Amino acid sequence: MRRDENTKKGWTMVRKWYFWIAALMLTAPAALAQNAAMAPDVLVKSTADEVLGVIKNTKDRKALIEVVEKKVLPTFDFQAMTRMAVGRHWRDASPAQQQSLENAFRTLLVTTYTQALMQSNSAQQSVEVRPLMLRPADDDVTVRTTVRDSGAKPIAVDYRLSKVGSAWKVYDVVVENLSLVTNYRSTFGSEIGKGGIDGLIKSLEAKNRQNIAG
Repeated sequence: MRRDENTKKGWTMVRKWYFWIAALMLTAPAALAQNAAMAPDVLVKSTADEVLGVIKNTKDRKALIEVVEKKVLPTFDFQAMTRMAVGRHWRDASPAQQQSLENAFRTLLVTTYTQALMQSNSAQQSVEVRPLMLRPADDDVTVRTTVRDSGAKPIAVDYRLSKVGSAWKVYDVVVENLSLVTNYRSTFGSEIGKGGIDGLIKSLEAKNRQNIAG
C-alpha cells in the first residue's frame, strides 16, 4: 500500500511540476537543433519572444501540440533523458523495451505540456537569459534563465545541453533546483518495482491515453 501511495504521490508531483515548466519550456532553445553554430544562450533568447507570442494568441489544443512538436521536441535528446530517468534498470530492458519507453516518454511530454499550456496564462511572462561563456571545446553546458510573471515570484529554469553531432540537445531541465530527470527516476523506479519494465511501459501508455482523452 505504501509503495502505491508513493507512486501516486510521485505522479502527482510530476504533473504539478510540469505545470510550472510547461509554459516556460517553449522558451527553451528551439533553434538549437537547426543552427549549432549559434551560441546556446543566444538561441534561447532569440526564440523566446517568438514562441511566447504563439502561446499568448491561442489555446487551441491542435495548434499547441503542433508548436510543441515543431519548436520544442527537436531540441531534446529523448534517448538520453529516458535512459537517465530509468536509471540502472535501463540495462535490463531489451532494445524493444527501450524503444517503447522512449516513445512513451516522448508522448507523455507532448500531452502533458499541451494540457498545461491550455491552462497557463503567459500574457505577462518574460524570460531573462544569463549570458553563457562558451568555449570552443565545450560539449556540455547549462543555460540559466529566469522566468518572470507579473505578481509572481521569479522562477529559475536551467537547461542542461550536450552536443549530439553538430546540434545541441537538451537532456535535462532544472526548475528551482528540481531536476526533471531525477524526479522521473523516483517515479519510474516505483513503477518498475511493482511491474517491471513492462509495467512501467503500460503505466506510461495508460497516462498518455488519459491525457489525450482529457
